Amino acid sequence: MDEAASLPAFVTEAKGGGWHVQVRVQPGVRKSEFAGVIDGRLRVRLAAPAVENKANRELVSFLAKALGLRPSKVTLLSGEAGRQKRLHVESDFEPDWKKLLSL
Repeated sequence: MDEAASLPAFVTEAKGGGWHVQVRVQPGVRKSEFAGVIDGRLRVRLAAPAVENKANRELVSFLAKALGLRPSKVTLLSGEAGRQKRLHVESDFEPDWKKLLSL
């Protein structure tokens, strides 16, 4: 289980393949950006407001772009109406999670 040990705290392997990513979002800021890790979750600031699902769409798109994936490869699993969310990332290769911490 070396691979699981090397994953950041906010990422876990999904049973059916891919990875689950735990995030905490702050919608309605000036610019979308990653803001470190808080309580084992990736902190993401989103330029989109938390109305009409805009922040969720921005989160999926922003995370996919940062990982070099198409938005269709990132799915919101839970937390649609809250700040704490869980996403599923599907990919043929393991994304470089460190990119999210250095952006």
